[in-house]
Order: sequence, then structure tokens, then C-alpha cells
Amino acid sequence: MPTKTVQIPTTDGRADAFAAFPDHGERHPGVLMYADGFGIRPVLRELARELAGHGYYVLVPNLFYRHGPTPVIELPEHIGEDVRPAVFAQLMPLIEAHTIERVLSDADAYLRFLTTQPEVGPGPVAVTGYCIGGLLAMRTAAAHPGQVAAVAGFHGPVGADGPDLFSKLTAQVHLGHAETDVTPEALGELNQALDAAGVAYTSEIYPGTIHGFTMSDTDAFNPAALQLHWDRLLPLLGRALANG
Repeated sequence: MPTKTVQIPTTDGRADAFAAFPDHGERHPGVLMYADGFGIRPVLRELARELAGHGYYVLVPNLFYRHGPTPVIELPEHIGEDVRPAVFAQLMPLIEAHTIERVLSDADAYLRFLTTQPEVGPGPVAVTGYCIGGLLAMRTAAAHPGQVAAVAGFHGPVGADGPDLFSKLTAQVHLGHAETDVTPEALGELNQALDAAGVAYTSEIYPGTIHGFTMSDTDAFNPAALQLHWDRLLPLLGRALANG
């Protein structure tokens, strides 16, 4: 599986990113993958490689490139509960500085770069994201309704911007929530808002999960839930992206 580090021109500089794609000498549908708040690291590269193996060009940008190249902060191999507070103390200023204006400006740059790569075919793209990346994925899809055909968010605060964001979506949507993030009542309210906006979606709580369940380098990791994430994500992309 070919992989490379690339540099994406943005209005504020250059964002380093990880790219993975099939080694067939062909063009493939593009997927923009937003990392969780911990950023690009081995587990994100593995998720990108896994997805690329199903026939996609996957681009994972460094969300916090304004503060430095990957790794923006040093991370332990395993981000256990004992170290999470100290890690988040470093991350929160970066997350808070990543305003909606920066998110949307970066999204323009990321999609422009993704769709002009020689390995990426014509047609719509997909956006997926984890944790805070799930919200960024939703914002990106809403800002680019003619270009983003599928969006998926996992254990992310996807409803943080309210129903106005949903009304701008034309993409097919899948949202996989952690039990500790969303109550059944809150899920019902979220899904009602998606219904009211006319969104084509699936949105569900993954059983027995806590926040961060896809990430194998954290205590939250749930292998069954990671597999369910693939079972939901791959058909969504297959339907939306004409991936032969």
C-alpha cells in the first residue's frame, strides 16, 4: 500500500498530511479523513491504509499545522487514562484556536488538494472523521454540498453546530455514537433534526462503547465497535462514490 507525506497549500501556510492509496496505477475516489484531537499517529495511519485497501485515496491532514508539523505534541504509544489529562492540557489551546473560520478555510484547501491528485478520479468525494474530526467532517460536507457525497462521524460532537448545519447537507450520512457520549433521548432529538432537514442518514449508538472506541492506542478501544464502524462506513462509501 503506497503511502506518503504531502504538503497542502493553505491560506495560512502549508499543512502536512498523510496519504494512502492503492498501488494499481489507477485513479480512485478520494476520501478526506479527519483525525481525532490527538492527531496523526500510527493508529490513524493504519485506519487510512485499511480504507485505502478498499479502493480509495485517503488524505489525513494535520489539523494543527499552524502550531507545527506532525507530531505537534509528543504522544505516548498508549494514551491511557493516566496520561490523558496532561495530553489534553496541551491540546485544548490548539483545539480552541481552531475556529470555524479556520476549519472552513482549511477544508477548501484540503478538498482542492485531494481532488487534484493524479491518483484521484473525477467525481464526488467523501469525508470521515473521529471525535472532533467528526464535527469537522460535518462542517466540511455542509460547506461543499455539491462535492461531498458521503460523510461519516464516529464518537464525535456532530450536533454541536445545531440543525442549521444539517439543513445544508446533501451528502449521505452515517453517525456512530458512543454510549457515553449520547443518551437514547439525545439520539432521538438528533435524529429528529436530521429528519427535519431531509438528510439521508443512519445514526446509532454503538453498543458497549465509550468515547474514542475506534482508537486502538487508547483505553476506550473496542474491537467489535471498530469492526461495526467498517461495516457501516464501507457500504456508505460504496453507495455514494461509484467505486467500481
